[in-house]
Amino acid sequence: MSIIQVRDVTKVYLLGKTQVHALRGVSLTVDKGEFLSVAGPSGSGKTTLLNLIGCVDTPTTGLVEVGGLDTSKLTERALTDLRLHQIGFIFQSFNLVQVLSVFQNIEFPLLLQGGLTKAERAARVNGLLEATGIGEYGRHRPSELSGGQRQRVAVARALVTRPALVLADEPTANLDSQTGQNIIDLMRDMNRKDGTTFIFSTHDPKVMAHASAIIRIADGLVAVRELVGATA
Repeated sequence: MSIIQVRDVTKVYLLGKTQVHALRGVSLTVDKGEFLSVAGPSGSGKTTLLNLIGCVDTPTTGLVEVGGLDTSKLTERALTDLRLHQIGFIFQSFNLVQVLSVFQNIEFPLLLQGGLTKAERAARVNGLLEATGIGEYGRHRPSELSGGQRQRVAVARALVTRPALVLADEPTANLDSQTGQNIIDLMRDMNRKDGTTFIFSTHDPKVMAHASAIIRIADGLVAVRELVGATA
């Protein structure tokens, strides 16, 4: 059963009078529960594709469906609800709220969702603080953390709502090899236990090795889909 359908999608950005073709007709189906890596050189369109699937950008032409919903037909409110309740996004630039503590940054999506008690929110946040190795930094502000620590906060925030779909743009880029491995293990565990679908872009061959399949993009086009069949 597919959770993502991308059909003949193009994305053109205007830089002054210059047209930049980030995607040139990408088609892709992602089944529920996949652990999928998107690989390709810088500028190939990986981040653009994740942004379109994550409803933070819209295609110039073509269709993007998430959970059976055509994103081009959704109101801004409906898109916001879809992002809040169904999608976790790990941004390369972290996008943390500087005036909030680490704990508050991770808790924030749960507050927006509603439905959990303060104790339930605290248990979920504290569990992810420990799982990502930043348990002692809950009261710190993002500005007091290293890049790697901020990356771990971003990962915890994306996972805290237990979304159906997690999109991760270079999730291990700022991490040492051991921490990166721990983060991948955490995401793989969620994938196995909860059936969470993961799509992540990466240059890291160790991350690619854990994928069930690798989508290779070049010059804004899907070049090939490789089955990896990893179970570790």
